[in-house]
Order: sequence, then structure tokens, then C-alpha cells
Amino acid sequence: MARNSILVLGFLLFCCCTSIAEAEYMKYKDPKHPVGVRTKDLMKRMTLEEKIGQMSQIERTVATADVVKKHFIGSITSGGGSWPAPNASAATWVNMVNDFQKGSLSTRLGIPMIYGIDAVHGNNNVYNATIFPHNVGLGVTRDPVLIRKIGAATALEVRATGIPYVFAPCIAVCRDPRWGRCYESYSEDNKIVQQMTDIISGLQGEVPANSRKGVPFVAAGNWNGVKMHANKNLITGFLKNFVHFRGFVISDWLAIDKITTPEHANYSYSVQAGVNAGIDMFMIPFNYTEFADVLTHHVKNNVISRSRIDDAVKRILRVKFTMGIFENPMADLSLVDLLGSQEHRELAREAVRKSLVLLKNGESADKTLLPLPKKAPKILVAGSHADNLGYQCGGWTSTWQGITGNDLTIGTAVLKAIKNTVDATTRVVFNENPDPEFVKSNEFSYPNVVVGEHPYAESFGDSMNLTISMPGPNTINNVCGAIKCVVVVVSGRPVVIQPYLAKMNALVAAWLPGSEGQGVADVLFGDYGFTGKLARTWFKTVDQLPMNVGDRHYDPLFPFGFGLVTMPSTQGRSWA
Repeated sequence: MARNSILVLGFLLFCCCTSIAEAEYMKYKDPKHPVGVRTKDLMKRMTLEEKIGQMSQIERTVATADVVKKHFIGSITSGGGSWPAPNASAATWVNMVNDFQKGSLSTRLGIPMIYGIDAVHGNNNVYNATIFPHNVGLGVTRDPVLIRKIGAATALEVRATGIPYVFAPCIAVCRDPRWGRCYESYSEDNKIVQQMTDIISGLQGEVPANSRKGVPFVAAGNWNGVKMHANKNLITGFLKNFVHFRGFVISDWLAIDKITTPEHANYSYSVQAGVNAGIDMFMIPFNYTEFADVLTHHVKNNVISRSRIDDAVKRILRVKFTMGIFENPMADLSLVDLLGSQEHRELAREAVRKSLVLLKNGESADKTLLPLPKKAPKILVAGSHADNLGYQCGGWTSTWQGITGNDLTIGTAVLKAIKNTVDATTRVVFNENPDPEFVKSNEFSYPNVVVGEHPYAESFGDSMNLTISMPGPNTINNVCGAIKCVVVVVSGRPVVIQPYLAKMNALVAAWLPGSEGQGVADVLFGDYGFTGKLARTWFKTVDQLPMNVGDRHYDPLFPFGFGLVTMPSTQGRSWA
């Protein structure tokens, strides 16, 4: 009996020694080792199932700590409008992210997940976040320094919610405003778009001095009929092999399903095509088990090589190691007060001022109307977009498609901004869609008409007519037909305005200014001058589209680069 006890004790001691020895060789847990060494060490310990888990990004609504643990999920995302609770605080977001992270850390190897979110004009899914102008307006500024500051402010507000990873910016060069994603593009001119990519430095920070080029920072639709998510020449051939991009490539939302027509018609082929094209992480928000099953089958049947899987996982892990998330996987509450901070709102307000384009200002240079006088007996503010923060912010705000009303976030609508700016003795009357008799009979000193497009995102914004949303045209005709008027257009792109232009005495393109509408009033009333220049061509009729600067038959209403300039005048000018 005693001998058996000694044998058992000896076995236990042997197990303990083995565990200690094994722990000593887990180089991936030691930040003193180079990223390459840590990555290699971790990968040799991983099963195929664990590797495929790292390649999977799932949606918050189907994620739990147990799901993350069971399927070794490498990343989680919030779709547009997917929040932990209505009007959730930054602390609530942090706690949610940490709950998911606990599931990751409890796996065999303890590989932390990374949470990703769309932050296309600020941390736009989150209540109380600063909502910056959409890219279509920021391109007008031609100010890379400002854009970099916006990136940095956005990064802080995203980190304030415990999230280290954003899907932004969109650097498409929109050449046709009929495309619903045009407001995500800075310009029709690739040179301006290239300038505006300084936002990436703001979002990520500067590349560390001793970092190898492209680790994991950036190193420098269908395309010709080939689905981008299956385009091996561009993803692997150009981006990875030629540019030497060393980060990882992630798919768009359910995008591999769309490799086939109809969508998801041949999911087995879609997975094969996407992985072999060079996509590393897949945004498969809901069908993650199907993805894992299909990919596992392809690897075991040599349809997809293990070396391709290893390349994808190596890239993902390299980013995670470089982020420092292995050492600091849990988010904290230290930045929560930065969400919607006054400093960031002032930055957004500056961006609004610089993104406005003055397209018309009176009959001539000698008879200008702007800036407006702050002191007047009675003024009219009209239009569907004057008192609607949702319209002012556009799509990708609170929800994917955006919403109407003033409850989606905290900010200042244009009506409130005007009231804040005019003299205390000036009476401001708001009537969303007044009839001509109302306008004529009230002896207004001047009216401001604020109209535009309703919110939309992506293909929901595709339009062949590009008209101002009703009752906007009626409001313009009723007000501007009765009295000299200033029209402010809130839109994600140039829209049809030629039929109404003669009635307008002044016209301002405000794009989608975001939460800080005070920036509009700052310029209308002369605290700052108009400086913005069109970063897109403004067409006369949609029949001309697509039409871009440099085209042979270029005949715009307002050409690329156009924009009238005014000087600051804190008193405004008299209205005659």
C-alpha cells in the first residue's frame, strides 16, 4: 500500500513538473519576445478549429461568453443600431465588451477577441458620441490636419466604450452621386481622397519609430466584373505581395454570401473563393457555425490549403500581439468621460464650419446677403431639416439607416443653433412648411429654409432622380417665392436644385454636418467666413450623370472647386 502511494505521489509530481515545464515554453504569453516569435509559438499550439475561430467575426446579438469560448471566436462586431441597451452609457459598453472577453480568456489558449464597430463619422452607434460631418463634407475642407484630429477624437471616443477596432474610413472615389454610398467618399478626385487618408494616422496613431514597415499599419464594389471578395489579384497579388501589407483583411457584412447570385446560393464556393482570394477574417454575423463547418471541410479535403489558413491566422494574431491586447485584454473605465466631450464637439463644430460651401450669395458681388444680421425684429426658420438632428446626421447614426427626430443622440439642430446665435431681442419663428400667405403676412426680416434628403445608407440610398425630399421643394417655392431667402441644403451629395435656384437669394451646401449644427449658424451669421470649395461636381440635371471634372463634355451647374468666400463679420450685415 505504501509503495502504491509513493507511485501515485510520484506520478502527481511528474505531472506538476510537466505542467511547469510546458508553461515555461509558452513564449506567446511573454511580451519580452518579438511578435514573430510569439505568433509562431502560439500557432504551433493551435488546432484547426481554433484557427478557424480566429478567422470568424460574429454579431453581438448572437454572441455570449459561452459561444465565444465554445467556438474560439476571434472577433465580435456591432452592426448598425446594435447596442447593449437603448441610450447605453460608455460604461455599459465597456462592461459588455469585457463580458465577451472573459469567454475568450477562458479558452484553452486564452487568445483574446477584438471587438470591432463602424465608426464612420465618430463613434456613431453610441448615444452621446460626437457625430462629425460625413466624409462628403470633410473633403470640402481639404484640411488633412483637421481630418487627423477627427480621427484621433473618434479613436478616443471608441476606446471610451472599450472597443479597440473600427471599420473606417471609406476611401472610395465616388464618381456618380446616384450611388447610395457617395457621402462616405471624400471626393470625386482621387488626390483629395488620398489627402484625407490622414484620418488613419489619427485613428491608429503614428507608426512606432522602430516598427517594421507595415506591421500592422498600412504600408504606403465589383471591379472590372470581378467580385472584390473573390479578387485574388487585388487582395493577395497587389495588397499583400506588392504593397507588402502585413495586417489582416476582413470581409464586409455577409459579403462572401454575395459572391454568388442569388446570395448564399452556393455557400461552399463562396467560402472557398473568399479564403483563397486572401480574406483573413470573415464578418459572418450570424451563420458562424455554417462557415466553420464549410471551411473545415474544404481544408480537410485540400480544397483550401493549411498554409492559407496559417497565413490568415498569423496576420490576425500579429495584429493582436502588436495591439498589446494579450497583456491588456480587459477594457477599463478610464476614458468614459471622453465620450461626447466638449473638446470633441468643438472640433466637430470647426469641421462643420469648414465643410460648408456657399454656392450663391445675392445677385452680384456688390449685392450679397450673407452673413446675416444677428439683430432683427422677427425671422423665419422653415424646412423639414431645420429641427431634426436625425436628418442632419444622416445614415450610420444610431442605426444603420439613420433615423428621424432629435432623440437619437445629443447635439444641436440648426434651429436651436440659430436661436443660440441671434440677438436676444430677435424673435425666431419656426414653421416647417409655411404657405405663402403666412410668409407674406408676418413681415419677417428674412427666412432661413433648411431642406434636404432623408437619411439612408448604402444601397438604400441609390437614386436615379436625386431630388430633395418632400415637402422641401414646396417649402422653397412657398418661402422663397414670397420673400428674399437663404436656403441650406442638408444632403449626402449634390441634388437637383436648378429648378429652384432663381428663387433662392443665397444657397449653402451643408452636406451632412452631424451633431454640431452650431457650426452652420457660426458661418451664416458671420462669426466665421465661408471657405469651403466643392470636392464634387454639382450637376444641372441627372441626365448628365456621371459627370466629373476633366470630362470632355463638362457642363456643371457648379464646377468642382467652386465656392464663394466671405469674411467674418460678428455683426452680420443689414438685410436689404
